[in-house]
Parts: sequence; C-alpha cells; structure tokens
Amino acid sequence: MTRRVVVTGWGIATSLSCDVDDCWARVLAGESGIHDIKLFDTSDMKIKIGGDIYDWDVTDLLGSKEANKVDRYTQLALYCADKAMNFSGIDLDSYRDKSRFGVVMGSGIGGMTTISEQMERLIHKGPGRVSPLTIPKLMLNAGGGNIAIRYGMRGPNYSVATACASAGNALGNSLDLIRSNICDFVVSGGTEAGMTRMGLSAFQNMKALSSRNEEPTQASRPFDSGRDGFVFAEGAGLLLFEELEHAKDRGANILAEVVGFGTTCDAGHITSPNENGTGAAAAMQVALDHAGLKPEQIDYINAHGTSTPLGDKAETKAIKAIFGDAAQGVSISSTKSQLGHSLGASGGIELILSIKAILASKIPPTINLTDPDPECDLDYTPNVARDREIQYAMSNSFGFGGHNASIIVAKYEG
Repeated sequence: MTRRVVVTGWGIATSLSCDVDDCWARVLAGESGIHDIKLFDTSDMKIKIGGDIYDWDVTDLLGSKEANKVDRYTQLALYCADKAMNFSGIDLDSYRDKSRFGVVMGSGIGGMTTISEQMERLIHKGPGRVSPLTIPKLMLNAGGGNIAIRYGMRGPNYSVATACASAGNALGNSLDLIRSNICDFVVSGGTEAGMTRMGLSAFQNMKALSSRNEEPTQASRPFDSGRDGFVFAEGAGLLLFEELEHAKDRGANILAEVVGFGTTCDAGHITSPNENGTGAAAAMQVALDHAGLKPEQIDYINAHGTSTPLGDKAETKAIKAIFGDAAQGVSISSTKSQLGHSLGASGGIELILSIKAILASKIPPTINLTDPDPECDLDYTPNVARDREIQYAMSNSFGFGGHNASIIVAKYEG
C-alpha cells in the first residue's frame, strides 16, 4: 500500500506578513507587500522597489549572537521552521530515534547577504578581515543543516538548487522520501534572501525586473498587457510533510494531503522559458499521473505567474496543452502579484497559500490584472477573491535553467 503524505505544520515569511493566517487574509483582501526598498540605499539604482522584509527581526528566536552566525536566508528558514514545528505540536524529545526525521530545503542563491558583505570587507579592509564564518554562512546547505541541528533531525538532509523551482523540487523530493518509507516526517520548502545591492543590480541589468518605481503596489501584474518584469522579493515558506498514520497516531492537525509531483527540464535556454511551455506542461502532466488524476479534477492552480512578458504566455500555453477543454474551467491566480517573486522560496510560500485556499474554499486574486493580455485568456481571478470549493490544487514553479516543478495537494477527508 502506498504511504500517504499529509501536511501538519507551516511557517511563512513574506514582505506582506510573517504569519500564515495574517498573510492569507491580506492576500484575499488584495493587499500588496511591494514597496520602496528599505534594506539598503537604492538612490543610485534604476530599480528601487521590491519585497524586502524590512521590519522583521529574528533575535527573539535566536538571540543576537547566534543570529550573527548565520546568513539571513538561514535566519528566515529557522524562523519558519520554528513556526511550523510549534504549529505541528510534535514532541521531538519523545522520539529516541530521529533518523526518520528529515530536512529538504530549497534555495536558488543561498547566502547572498554574506557574499556581498564579505566581498566588501575583502576589497576595503583586506583578506585578513574576511570572516572565518563566511563559508558556513553562505553555503547552500546551511539552512537545512541548521534546522537539523536545532531539532536533532538525523535523517536525510540535503538542499535543492533549481533556481525559482527550488522549493517545489524540495517539496517533491520530501514527498518521495516519505512514500518510499525512508522518512516519517520531513521539514521542507524554500528560503531566499538575495535582496542585496549586488542581487538587485544583477537582475536589474538583465532587464528582468519591473521598472514601475512610481507605483510599487501595481508593479507586479501577472497576465496583464502592461506587465514589464517581475518584482524581486525575499522570504521563506516551510511545511511539515508527515506520513498519514504517524500523524494520526499523535493526533496531529492535518491540513491537507500531498498527492502528486512532477519535475522536468526544458533543456533550452538558461534563462528564457520554452515559448510554448513544453517543459512546464510536461511537469504538470507528470504530477497529474503521479496523483492518478485527470486535468478536469484540478479546481485551482497557483500559477508561477511572475509578471514577465515571456513567462506568463508560456505558462498559459502549457496549461492549455495539458488541460484542453478543462482549461477554461479551472480557477487560476498568481499570488506573486501581491508578494513579488522570492525566487527559490516561492514554491513553499505558494503551496501554503494553495492549502489555505482549499481550507477556506476561496480563490485568491491576481491583483493589477486590469488589461488582460489577449494571449493570456484563462480565468486568472482578476483583482477580487472568489468562492469555490477546492478538492485539488496545483502549484507551479518554473526556474532559470529550464527547471519545472508542479505539486498537487488535496483536501484531507480522512
């Protein structure tokens, strides 16, 4: 018998809110977390807006001394892990053997803050002033490693780096670890803190970002004719995946069931998606096959929908290719319209919001969708949330390198 996998905890950090319920309420209300960047000076930069979490402080959790030992992307991960563990109610101290407790973390960039800070030190103060903690802070596995250390989780622990699909792939790998009877419980999702002067400059000079500096809350506008690039953000979204019987035995609050995962690669351009969405379509089909579902059974898709001219059209074509006639009946939205694009963390954040949609029977809106692109002609839930019963929801994540990940969650009904 296939082991069933459920979600029993979650934690979120976004520029809109760092609380799951509050973030969901604000998303439903159509609020935006995009603003003038406050983490650093942008006076000499072309792009001045983003989704930085400027009013967030992790010292209450870690203390200032311990917080300084880890990069900001790890701080975000530890914060969300703490929220998720507390929500789950699991008592790890009651388990003598923690080798079946794993961590799979996604991040596209890792310790960008540390890289930027230590390069400045090297240039201006010399090699002797580069911190000896530089490598342990910037390495991509630091987020997952520090979570395991904090909670004593001795099972599989690794990190996934597939650009903006990182969290989606990490979550899919976690599903497989539990289904294959390697783990009973996995902390998974994504974390990203690339919001630095260097990170913003790099995306700015690629011409990947929206330049709507004068109207930041309207800058991210997926599927709209006026979209001109994504809005850079930071954040984290972590979930606890647990084997169903394990969760039931301890009386866990079960939020949803994870039923399918698909991953593919375009094998085309290093940054641009396949214009017909071929790889994205294949990932959705694999996820449907993995879940044993037909396209018409999907009620809601949380789209990758980054607000880029090419990406939104490609995703629309991909959905049409797989869903056929059912494409017009599925409700779709992009919560990046409110939160911006947190790169490798986005899949974790968006899966949380997809589960909230199932629990609330609500489709969150795509805000700023005032002049739909004629080539993006599906039901993208413009501007106002909508009531709908949701049995199955799909969350898409597509990244540079041609990486595609699609994950399906279901309403838990015992």
